[in-house]
Amino acid sequence: MRNPACEVRTRSILAAMLVVGSLPAILVNAVGAAAGPTTPSTNRGSVEVDGDPLRPNALYNRVGRPIPVVLSLRGRTEVPDDGFDLVLLAADGTVLDSAIGGDPGEFDLLEALPAIAGLTTTARVQVIADGMATGTPLVIQPMLGRTPVRTTREFRPGTTDRYTRIIGFGEELLDPDDASDAAALERAKAAPDWDPGEPPVLTGFRIFPDRDVLVDTALGPIRVALAPEAAPNTAWNFRHLAENGFYDDTTFHRVVHFDRTGRRFVIQGGDPSGTGNGSAGWDLPMERSSLPHDLGVISMARADHPDSAGSQFFFCLGREGTARLDGQYCAFGYAVEGDRTIAEIADVEIEDVAAGRPAEPPVITRMTLVPAPPQTPGDDRADRRIRSWWTPEVVDEPETRQAR
Repeated sequence: MRNPACEVRTRSILAAMLVVGSLPAILVNAVGAAAGPTTPSTNRGSVEVDGDPLRPNALYNRVGRPIPVVLSLRGRTEVPDDGFDLVLLAADGTVLDSAIGGDPGEFDLLEALPAIAGLTTTARVQVIADGMATGTPLVIQPMLGRTPVRTTREFRPGTTDRYTRIIGFGEELLDPDDASDAAALERAKAAPDWDPGEPPVLTGFRIFPDRDVLVDTALGPIRVALAPEAAPNTAWNFRHLAENGFYDDTTFHRVVHFDRTGRRFVIQGGDPSGTGNGSAGWDLPMERSSLPHDLGVISMARADHPDSAGSQFFFCLGREGTARLDGQYCAFGYAVEGDRTIAEIADVEIEDVAAGRPAEPPVITRMTLVPAPPQTPGDDRADRRIRSWWTPEVVDEPETRQAR
């Protein structure tokens, strides 16, 4: 990366951060030298290019070592006059670090953006060219261990059936104000078999080009944006299965448009057996997802044990019916297109209401990975999520002249 001390430049895409008010306006070059404040500008936007302009040399990168990446001209014919800029972005668009004036070629991403070393949550590196966010971001996922899941056994409301309810992770409760959960945690800590767990250790970074998942179904497509910032390993598991054909020609075997109280609930798929009992052959450790269950959010289905998810997933049909799933199931992405498809799947004829089994389960014909769009500094990725229930457009019929 060029040294910005050698010449004065304006970076309109970074200068625009001043407009949103909460983002830093100091640029950092490849070796960390301050470049000074930028000039405010409203020239913001993004451009999708053919391919990934920034690619890592390796998927896994150990902590304390260089992170070699290659910056290329993908989709462009020449280098911008001021070179390429890089920004390290949180999911909500906050700029965590930046570097300016780069040329195509291989370099150490950690040297260019030293804030990567301190990440505890997934972030993205976005290429900026001519003041525009350009091409697919590069996902930077810290590899951290998990603290133990804390649970309690309870009765399902109105039944004699017992189930396992998650109350926290490590010594942190999901709801610190819940007195009964606090008491349950204290009893667990006093027990002779209490396992405090090991403190999470950063071992490195999983680094890869960002991808959405296109879910093609017999009733239309659904485009899913993954949220590794909320549940990194769960999002990666789904991406891996989707990319390698696991979900092709499977079905939505369970459809519960409305729960017992009349609130929209879920559509569920991901089981090659179609029985509701199948999996990918492994179990996922439960992650504490920060993504609320809401319309269009995709989450992992599981059995009673917190670590029993594998391949089955569900799309939420509304916040009212699925808010109670927060903390109990792991949400890892959200639909950004396909609201009509989700609504039409939810409306299929149900053969067994108690089990939510459709008369003709809607088929997932294929899942493929597609490049995620650029992320502009200051823009929250979650703003892409579908927000309202799809309803058919009502077309007014023209009045016809009455026969005499």
